[in-house]
Amino acid sequence: MELDKNAKQAVGELGDAINAAVEKSSRVADAIEGLRRLGYEPNLTLKLEIGLQPTEEDFDNFPEEIELDLTDEDVRALRRMKIRLE
Repeated sequence: MELDKNAKQAVGELGDAINAAVEKSSRVADAIEGLRRLGYEPNLTLKLEIGLQPTEEDFDNFPEEIELDLTDEDVRALRRMKIRLE
C-alpha cells in the first residue's frame, strides 16, 4: 500500500512511540535483568506490523501496499534493544 506523506509520518511516529515505550520500560528492563541474573542473555526479536484500514470516505483511494522507512537512528535503537529486523 502506498501512503501519502502525512500517513507515512503518522505511521513513523507510531513506530517511534512504540520503540520509546519498550526502550524506557522499567518492567522490560527488570525482566531482562532477571534473566541475566539467572545466567541467560535474552535475545529479543519483535515484529511490528501496522495494519491500516481506510475510512469509508477514503476507501476508493486506498493504496494496496505500505512501506515503512526507518532511519539509521531507528535501526540503531532497535539493535541496542537486541531487536532484529526481518
